[in-house]
Amino acid sequence: MNEDLIFSLLSENIVILLAAVFLIVVVLKGVRIVPQSEKHVVERFGRLHSVLGPGINFVVPFLDVVRHQISILERQLPNATQDAITKDNVLVQIDTSVFYRILEPEKTVYRIRDVDGAISTTVAGIVRANIGKMDLDEVQSNRASLIDSIQASVETAVDDWGIEVTRAEILDVNLDQATRDAMLQQLNAERARRAQVTEAEGTKRAVELQADAELYAAEQIAKARRISADAEAYATEVVAKAIKENGIEAAQYQVALKQVEALNALGNGDGKQTIILPAAALEAFGDAFKLLKG
Repeated sequence: MNEDLIFSLLSENIVILLAAVFLIVVVLKGVRIVPQSEKHVVERFGRLHSVLGPGINFVVPFLDVVRHQISILERQLPNATQDAITKDNVLVQIDTSVFYRILEPEKTVYRIRDVDGAISTTVAGIVRANIGKMDLDEVQSNRASLIDSIQASVETAVDDWGIEVTRAEILDVNLDQATRDAMLQQLNAERARRAQVTEAEGTKRAVELQADAELYAAEQIAKARRISADAEAYATEVVAKAIKENGIEAAQYQVALKQVEALNALGNGDGKQTIILPAAALEAFGDAFKLLKG
């Protein structure tokens, strides 16, 4: 009797324990805590049922299964190098880098197997297509617009995969050695041409400045002559006016003044000289002195 009671109690405890364990398992299976950086894809009977976002989520135990745990953090593809031919038939090697993140994991896991490989292949094709539309000079000078065009094309191509391309970068544009040598020769020729143009422009400018200087000098000489002529004309006008107003005495006064100035200049010579004047000249000087005194 005691054994039966003990067995019965033990059986009840085992049942209670199993029920508790089952309840715990049900709770654990029915509650899913998703990290902030992830999304979980839930399947029911092998088909897509829902996508669990960050936080606490509830599912039906044993029916709903979290099949995929997808990180939604931004990812970077390994740097890749693609060969491309420009519009002017130059072979270039383009180093690219692509950043993306998964926005709709239900599309990513069910529509594409190798998402990194698919994006790399898509980027390579788009890069070749865009490079083929541009000359080499345009590729090197319009890199920003080329990057924008590539990124827009990649975003359109991967839209069905639930992916957002956040950045697409062209790290470098490499040329083969023959093309580098040809470009170097062209660059040196262009530098030589610019040097010749600069020298020619300098010579032209020097000639222009010399001509301007000569023209300025001629203008100044003409101006000085004009001023001198105006002064002489003014002096003549004054003398003529004086003669008109005062008669012949004013003219004789001017002549006498010039004679005295000439005599003074002869007497102030550096050496000792003897000045011989004719009698008529002495009489003229005498008349001049009389006029000056008068």
